[in-house]
Amino acid sequence: MYPHARRGDNADDFHGTTIADPYRWLEDPDSPETRAWVDAQNELTQSYLERFPLRDRIRSRLTQLWNYERYGVPSREGPYYIVSRNDGLQPQPVVLKARTLTDPGEVLLDPNQWSEDGTTSLGTLSFTDDGRLVAYAVSRAGSDWWEWRVRDVESGLDLQDAVHWSKFSTAAWLKDGRGFFYSRYDEPGPGQSTNAVNKHHKVYFHALGTRQSEDVLVFARPDRPDWGFGAHVTEDGRFLVIVQWEGTHRENRVFVRDLTGPHAGIEPFLNTFDASYAIVGNDGATFYVLTDKGAPRGRLVAIDLAAPEESHWTMLIPESRGGDVLAHVVMAGDRFLAQWRIDAHDELRVYDADGSAERSVMLPTLGSVAGISARRSVSEAFYAFTSFVYPTTIYKYDPEAGVSTVFKQPRVAFRPDDFEVTQEFFPSKDGTRIPMFIVRRAGAERTGRTPTLLYGYGGFNISLTPAFSPAVVGWLEMGGIYAVANIRGGGEYGNA
Repeated sequence: MYPHARRGDNADDFHGTTIADPYRWLEDPDSPETRAWVDAQNELTQSYLERFPLRDRIRSRLTQLWNYERYGVPSREGPYYIVSRNDGLQPQPVVLKARTLTDPGEVLLDPNQWSEDGTTSLGTLSFTDDGRLVAYAVSRAGSDWWEWRVRDVESGLDLQDAVHWSKFSTAAWLKDGRGFFYSRYDEPGPGQSTNAVNKHHKVYFHALGTRQSEDVLVFARPDRPDWGFGAHVTEDGRFLVIVQWEGTHRENRVFVRDLTGPHAGIEPFLNTFDASYAIVGNDGATFYVLTDKGAPRGRLVAIDLAAPEESHWTMLIPESRGGDVLAHVVMAGDRFLAQWRIDAHDELRVYDADGSAERSVMLPTLGSVAGISARRSVSEAFYAFTSFVYPTTIYKYDPEAGVSTVFKQPRVAFRPDDFEVTQEFFPSKDGTRIPMFIVRRAGAERTGRTPTLLYGYGGFNISLTPAFSPAVVGWLEMGGIYAVANIRGGGEYGNA
């Protein structure tokens, strides 16, 4: 029998309209009732799957496909290269430190040692400018709540510092490494659910060697309980940048504090909440900003902190006249490395400091750039490339020479040449052209009778671009077709 889900009597009045919410009790994941309901769901699911005759064979093949060594995109932190590695079937990737790219590396962080069941994971990490210390966030059982710890990179030992009740946060170090900025909510009171405190996000500063109770409140807006804040420090160490967000809105605000002034306050910079603004880098008080203000498909502009009005902006990379989207920009040395999204797949292009196009980076096939790592102070960059039957490969890129070389390329137990990827286009109801990727065995006839898994997701400006998945390969090997439709609502062609 299917597990019973109790209907509660919760309801809300929205401007005179009553909206019932009978399953609100399930929002408390720790209550005995919720746990019992989840256990019953799992028991039902397993009772069905255990009767499926081909399950063991499929499990064996998927395990073989998943069991391959894979790496993340490296970054240069002081004297070390930092890179994540999974040996194949580890629950969590391990973070390594190495002095050269050919060095196999030493373990810096191994989340697999943090819990017996492998569900305690690394949220994110942030290094001091000299690479001496790393702040890392610990997430337990998939929770959004993070605990920040600090580790000495050379010795691999943790300091005494611990920061709790952080969520949706980075650790933004001061240039001299004396401490970091982070975002958090208030600690829940006795008997209060953790979901009840997701209001009044705040930015604090934690000084190394002190208790969290001594942390300094840096920024809060008591009048705006639903605002969230992310903090970072510019690479030159001069400015604290606080980005404000609210829910799933693409629009945001930007506030800035000059850290060179001992009494400088946090001032509004881009404060109209009329577009998305991403700080790419800066030269002094001139900020390079990727925005969709007046450009639904994105553009890169230079904005002076003293004159942030749009009429004073300097255009660096203009919006595409076609349907191409400027999805992401980083600075590699004094160049801009720009990720363009073209019909739901990616191109990588290089621009000089004034926005003049220099060259395109040759990518292996139709696919996606799955991550870029670069800094102003480092004369090299790294990027990841992936596609449906192209396992994620890490490349080192030399911006001066314009040359890519393979850093890590995985070996997966299948033959990519056995499959083909095509892209086709279909008209939406109003004639808008919608792309769809189709992946199948090479040369397979289109009979209309082949089992097909069609996937689509249109929302929140999220783009579905080609990506490798062992599960998809397993489906293809069993004779299926995999299709991805880039339905509207995603970010493939920009907000418009």
